[in-house]
Amino acid sequence: MKKSLVLLILIIFTISCKKNDSFLITGHIKNPKQNYIYISRVDINTITLLDSSKINNKGSFRFRKKSREPDFYQVGYTSKDFVTLLASPGEKIVLSFLGDNLYNDYSVSGSKGSEQVRVLDYKLIKTKNSLDSLTTLYDKASKEPGFDTKKNLIEQEYLKIIKEQRKFNIVFIIQNTGSLATIKAIYQKINDDMYVLYDSHDLQYMKIASDSLKRYYPESKHTKALINDFGKELNQLYASQLNQLTQSIPETKLDPSLKDLNGKRITLSSLKGKYVLLAFWSSESRDCIIENLQLKEFYRQYHSKGFEIYQIDLDKEESAWREAVRFDALPWINTREDDPSDPRFARLFNVKAVPANFLFDPKGEIVAIDLHGKNLQIKLNQLFSK
Repeated sequence: MKKSLVLLILIIFTISCKKNDSFLITGHIKNPKQNYIYISRVDINTITLLDSSKINNKGSFRFRKKSREPDFYQVGYTSKDFVTLLASPGEKIVLSFLGDNLYNDYSVSGSKGSEQVRVLDYKLIKTKNSLDSLTTLYDKASKEPGFDTKKNLIEQEYLKIIKEQRKFNIVFIIQNTGSLATIKAIYQKINDDMYVLYDSHDLQYMKIASDSLKRYYPESKHTKALINDFGKELNQLYASQLNQLTQSIPETKLDPSLKDLNGKRITLSSLKGKYVLLAFWSSESRDCIIENLQLKEFYRQYHSKGFEIYQIDLDKEESAWREAVRFDALPWINTREDDPSDPRFARLFNVKAVPANFLFDPKGEIVAIDLHGKNLQIKLNQLFSK
C-alpha cells in the first residue's frame, strides 16, 4: 500500500514537473489565410523561428514549447503579421483571431503577461491609426484654402495624441513593475525614428523597470539587456549634459590647464587630435592605485595609436602626489589642482568620488563618462580596432 502511494506521488510529481517546464498554446483563426502558422522566440534583437503548426479545417492550431522562464514569443504568418506573447512555464494560452490581420483583432487568455502585451499593442495600434488619419487630413488640407489655420489645429491634435500614448505607457510601467511586459512598454515605437518614451526624463521609468525586474527576474536575458541599455542611456545623457554645459560657458572653464611634475603648465585642449582620458584620482584611494595599474597596461597598448591620459591629482599634500607618481612610474601627463583645498576642475566636472574619468574624442568632445576596468578596455578596443 505504501509503495503504491509513493509511486502515485512520484507520477503526480513527474507530470507536474513536465507541465511546469513548458507552456501550451491552443488557437483558432476565423478565416485562415494560409495552412501553417509559426512561433518564434524573441532573443533581444533577433527573432528565432522555433516551430510551425498546421491549421486544421476548423481553423485550429496548437503549440507546446519547453520553457524555464517567462519569455517573449511571436505567433503569426509572417514577420509582418503576428502577435506577441509573454509566455511563462505552466501556462495554457488560448488565442482567438477574428480579423483579416492577426494583430488587428484577437483575444488571449490563460497568460497574464500576454494579456498585458495585448493591451500595450492595441493602444499603440489605435494611436498609429489616429496619427495616420491626421497625416492624411494634413496632406488634404495643405491643398485647400485656409491651410494656415487648419495646420495649427492638426499639429496640436497630433502632439496631443503622442503625449497621451506616452502617458499611457508611463502609467502601465508604474502599475506593472513586476512584469517583463514593462520592457515592451519601454521600447515601443510610434514610428521608425521615434520611441513612445521620447523624453530624456523617461530614463527614470527605465530605471524603475530595471530595478524591479532585477529583483523578480535577475537571470532573464531581457532584464540583463534592459539594465545594460539603461547604463548606456544614462552615460549618454550625462555626456550630453556636460557637452551642453561646455557650450554654454567659456571654453577655458572646462579646459584644465595645470602644472605637471616639472612645473610645466599643460592644457587639455592642446591634446586635440587624440583620444584623451581625463582622469581624477588621489594617492590615498586604494581603488585609484589599482586602477592606475590597469591604466598603465591600456596606455602601453594604445598610446602609440593616439591614446593619451591627462590625470589630475586631488591630494592635499603635493609630496604624496609626487611620491605616488614616481613609485608607480605613471607614464602619462600627471597634473595637480592649483589649489587642492578648492579643486576647481573637480567641481566643474561634478566629480563626487574618485576614481572618475571622462573620455574625449579627437575633436575634444566627451564620448563616455566613468568607464573603468573591462568597460574601458572594451571601449578602447572598439575605438582603435576600426
